[in-house]
Amino acid sequence: MLPVPLRVERVRRETIDTMTLEFGGEGAFSPFRPGQFNMIYLFGVGEIPISICGDPALPQKLVHTTRVVGTVTKAMGQLKKMDQVGIRGPFGSFWPLEEAQGKDVLLVAGGIGLAPLRPVVLSIMKNRKAFGRVVLLYGVRTPSDILYQTDLKKWKSKMNVLVTVDRSAGKWKGPVGVVTSLIPRAPLNPKQTIAMICGPEIMMKFTISELEKRGVPKERLYLSMERNMKCAVGFCGHCQWGPAFVCKDGPVFRYDRIHSWFNAREV
Repeated sequence: MLPVPLRVERVRRETIDTMTLEFGGEGAFSPFRPGQFNMIYLFGVGEIPISICGDPALPQKLVHTTRVVGTVTKAMGQLKKMDQVGIRGPFGSFWPLEEAQGKDVLLVAGGIGLAPLRPVVLSIMKNRKAFGRVVLLYGVRTPSDILYQTDLKKWKSKMNVLVTVDRSAGKWKGPVGVVTSLIPRAPLNPKQTIAMICGPEIMMKFTISELEKRGVPKERLYLSMERNMKCAVGFCGHCQWGPAFVCKDGPVFRYDRIHSWFNAREV
């Protein structure tokens, strides 16, 4: 698959090291499912996988949020309106949005892990009556690390949104503590709940442990291993995780299918 040339239409700074870029142009836009990712190619710099965080109903407005952690993302942080990039995709598995209809939905995100879950929230917001209770639990290090602050305020009108920080600062008056501390307070029926989780692995391990204590079945737990993606097709082997390749078989996995190596110290 060759990269489709697209231009930057908007750059929005989310935090000191995280930005959201909107791409547009005359290239062919492919429909995507929540949880999938694209390969973004910065000419002369390199190519990296990044989850799509835009609205699946508006594939012509391609949106990606990323944090500056390497050479390519550092270059992305310097992009301006009308700069050109190449995009291939979408790739990978997706969140079980259709299966979640008629059930309670629990979304648990840590840090930039909210980005791959944003398309789920946007889809639910447009079809809210199709779902039961919807709860978003979001944890970050400090108040200045909170992404999509405008979105979070809008989302509260149609779902239960709880945000916690590891360390309070400034005028923060919300909860302080890890995101798993919010799980006992989440208003949902565990037997009728589908949980979608994205964040650092250690956060996802403890989230799953807390959800199992509440009685959410393993087969209703889904998680994204997006941080392990590399070449998009599993050729380079960087994403191998036990018998699976995150790029090809993931990044979204059903927990009961991967729990044996998810909980292993090293695979």
